[in-house]
Amino acid sequence: MKRILFVWLFITQALLVQTAAADEAPSTAAAIPTVEQDFVKAINQFSKAQILAQFGEPAKSDDVKVKGSGKVVASIWLYHFINTAADGSYYETTELDFIDDKVVMVAFLKNDGSEGPEASQQYEVPIR
Repeated sequence: MKRILFVWLFITQALLVQTAAADEAPSTAAAIPTVEQDFVKAINQFSKAQILAQFGEPAKSDDVKVKGSGKVVASIWLYHFINTAADGSYYETTELDFIDDKVVMVAFLKNDGSEGPEASQQYEVPIR
């Protein structure tokens, strides 16, 4: 009787461990959309690491640090030719503004990003 109980507990444990492992398995990360409106709607769901994995290092980045501690609290990243407008044309530059690890603002520029905000389309990303 003890052996049957032991076997039953062992099988039950094995099944529960497999179920728990399946729940914890990382899901395949969805690709970040590149069409302007879809990008704006989805980008705040992705971390810096996920953005780096898809688009690589930004062409330019600036960090805002807390004086004294050096902790990065905000960042501005510029990418070139990653997003398209509704007509299929590429924006020359996409600016991503981060607070901590999440995107809070997106700007699409029709220049290389060094000219300023005159020729840009900016969006505030909704907070979830």
